[in-house]
Amino acid sequence: MMSRQLRFAFAAALLIPACGGSQNPPAEPPPPPPPPAAAAPAGSATPAAQVSATSAPAATGTAKSEPAPATTPKPAVRFTGAFATPESVFYDEAADRYLVSNVNGKPYEADGNGFISVLSPDGTVTTPKWIAGGVKKAKLDAPKGMGIAQGILYVADITVVRRFDAKDGTPKGDIPIEGSTFLNDISTTPDGRVYVSDSGLKGGATGLEPNGTDAVYLIEKGKPRAISKMKDLGNPNGLLATDTGVLVVTFGTGELYRLDNEGKRKDITPIPEGMLDGIVALEDSLLISSWKASAIYRGKLHGNFEVVVPNVKAPADIGFDKKRSRVLVPRFTEDVVEAYDLK
Repeated sequence: MMSRQLRFAFAAALLIPACGGSQNPPAEPPPPPPPPAAAAPAGSATPAAQVSATSAPAATGTAKSEPAPATTPKPAVRFTGAFATPESVFYDEAADRYLVSNVNGKPYEADGNGFISVLSPDGTVTTPKWIAGGVKKAKLDAPKGMGIAQGILYVADITVVRRFDAKDGTPKGDIPIEGSTFLNDISTTPDGRVYVSDSGLKGGATGLEPNGTDAVYLIEKGKPRAISKMKDLGNPNGLLATDTGVLVVTFGTGELYRLDNEGKRKDITPIPEGMLDGIVALEDSLLISSWKASAIYRGKLHGNFEVVVPNVKAPADIGFDKKRSRVLVPRFTEDVVEAYDLK
């Protein structure tokens, strides 16, 4: 298990992006006439692992940062004592439960000790290690983003996508993603399509470093293919599947954009502060987590984003409980998961 001191060292040197996905995304508004081109936001990684934004296309849209709420809202529920570097929280709507992926070590090492916890919305940790690496033939190294499609739980795990029965956790086989190095987020669709991001990172002497494998893959009928693979993706992290492609937030360039069905970047929208991790839908808007801002933003494509949950350090791959209108926040460096009510 990674020590708390070591986890903080990784956070300071470009810690992992997470994921966030939703099976019922909001309808995307038609884009307004394009404004004059603006320079893409500078990469927000620390000097130990700089991610260059110079090759990214110019961003469109605006990114005005609204004042943060005067006080930090109190979480409706706070879970502690069961986690080891929680990276992603996924709301399993059918079972009305929260699933939490735990890296439990370095985010790029195949150490076999990752696990998934089950939480109850009432604040109870139902099963600390529901699926655990090395237990009952399960394989988990550094699990990150998750999604459920047609009864199967998909989990991004370094270079493979793990599959488990969504009801009982039984392993259902792996899908290797050839050429990937840092699979991060997953977003699924009701018809069984699975999107997965590769943030293009590797372990280096000072932490995580970019290596150019940036990509977004689509898995259909168990077969993966790259819908876009290029450095201009900006270290893609959180994903949100839509009817017109997939929305992407980036850890390296601090952008929100849509990849259309041909893999082209559209609707590029800069976010006030970068190191973006998770993205989920809330009615007709989007929630995005930012490590640099230590906050959760709310806004729309081509629109302004304002802070709705401030002062949450290391907010990784967020989830959203639609039944209770709660954003679910894994605090990566503090081994805590919090749920905030948003109306």
